[in-house]
Amino acid sequence: MGTVQTPGPARVVLVEDSVPIRTTVSRALVAEGFGVTALPDGTELERELQERPADLVILDVMLPGRDGFALLDLVRSRTGIPVLMLTARDATADRVRGLTDGADDYLVKPFAMAELIARCRVLLRRAGGSAGAVVVGDLELRDDAMTVLRAGRLLELTDTERRLVGYLAARPGRVVTKTQLLTAVWGYDGFDPNVVEVHVSALRRKLEQHGPRMLHTVRGTGYRLGDPT
Repeated sequence: MGTVQTPGPARVVLVEDSVPIRTTVSRALVAEGFGVTALPDGTELERELQERPADLVILDVMLPGRDGFALLDLVRSRTGIPVLMLTARDATADRVRGLTDGADDYLVKPFAMAELIARCRVLLRRAGGSAGAVVVGDLELRDDAMTVLRAGRLLELTDTERRLVGYLAARPGRVVTKTQLLTAVWGYDGFDPNVVEVHVSALRRKLEQHGPRMLHTVRGTGYRLGDPT
């Protein structure tokens, strides 16, 4: 089984008025080991930040009442914790405004959940947060899968392969379906599942350059990353 070497879960406050997005993002963050407080608007944000310290705030821009920019000002007036802004807007002026006003990062909807998770971890790492190494057998992932080693040897992986192995390594020994991988790595489930097979095959070949097979196909179901066999 794998071990996640972290000092403790990071706490994220998510402010998003869309119920489907708020629910999906919350579940994804919790599944990745984060502690999450999800709010439908900014009404309770100030009290929440006063009562319980947070490591990261995720703000939607288009909110009822005070919008994300106003809430960004609120957060910045009280704390220096990282802020990631979400929006359906793709205008350069909106991105510039958010970053100029003190946001640490900006993600335009729709987005791949794996990208949101990766951005959260990068922001936490920059702030001294809890993004540690993941170890599965003789496979080690450092810096949110940016550095991947097998038996101590560096693997040359593509960005997609890093996202794949990162998602699988966070669930050692568990069977992950193609649909789950499509949603997490590519951001939707309507993509050709053969693409998953191609990338998994390429990742498996690279993993097996330095050790026995550890990325297994579970016929008719999906894939499982486990200790070498």
